[in-house]
Amino acid sequence: MGLRGLFTAFVTMVCVFASARGDELQKRIEDLIRVSGAEKVAVALIDLETGRRLLIDADASFHAASTMKVPVMMEVYRQARQGRLALDQQLTIKNEFRSIADGSPYSLSPDDDSEKTLYGRIGKQATVRELVHLMITESSNLATNILIERVTPARIMELVESLGAGGMRVLRGVEDSKAYRQGLNNTTTARALMSLLQAIAEGRAVDREASEQMRQTLLAQKFNEGIPAGLPPTVQVAHKTGSISGIYHDAGIIYVPNRRPYVLVVLTRGISDEKRAHRLVADISRAAYQSLVQR
Repeated sequence: MGLRGLFTAFVTMVCVFASARGDELQKRIEDLIRVSGAEKVAVALIDLETGRRLLIDADASFHAASTMKVPVMMEVYRQARQGRLALDQQLTIKNEFRSIADGSPYSLSPDDDSEKTLYGRIGKQATVRELVHLMITESSNLATNILIERVTPARIMELVESLGAGGMRVLRGVEDSKAYRQGLNNTTTARALMSLLQAIAEGRAVDREASEQMRQTLLAQKFNEGIPAGLPPTVQVAHKTGSISGIYHDAGIIYVPNRRPYVLVVLTRGISDEKRAHRLVADISRAAYQSLVQR
């Protein structure tokens, strides 16, 4: 057998091995989902080191919860690059917004928000940069609504479509109960979130500098019960969680030393105990890490 034949045989062997590992990981994740009691779980994974993908119900639609804050952040940075706003621009902190259902006013309750200090600053100013930081790292609903009103859902949707993430729908701000009752909700798929985070990881979200700033913000996430909980402490995760009643999601870029990162998205619906949902996501994260990294 010549050199060409040896090379072909080697490549075939590697592909077969990778396929077998992929099948093994998929079975392991499906087993975790099966015993979780969840109504629905979707998983999307892409390894930027090898190109390997794993998709389980990746196009199923879920209530986006706070994962929709990722494309809001991306659109803020896009408009900053376009000169439509500045990251150090001051915006007035307010707590009155208009429902997309009928234009009626509504406000947010600090009791339903994971970040409460902003409510004590109503009428004062905050920079766009600070609002983005609070929206992502502490999942501030008030910061989110102020930013969405500024950049508009229509422009956010232009951005997600341009990045091939059409499964993400951002129609409105948070806690618009009239819109919720009419089914006008922000939704996402695992594949859509994977595409958005992959763009950040590859420096394609607006541009390389903006992608790096967004990556650093995601790395500062304060809610780490999901994907990071299944990983060794040497691994960094740039991620965004989302949760409402019966819903828990985590979507992140996982940075392992001495290799390119991988992107993992886990969306769950129908687990009433949030700690069980956290544990499922952490277990899936651990399985992915062991398969991709601990060869």
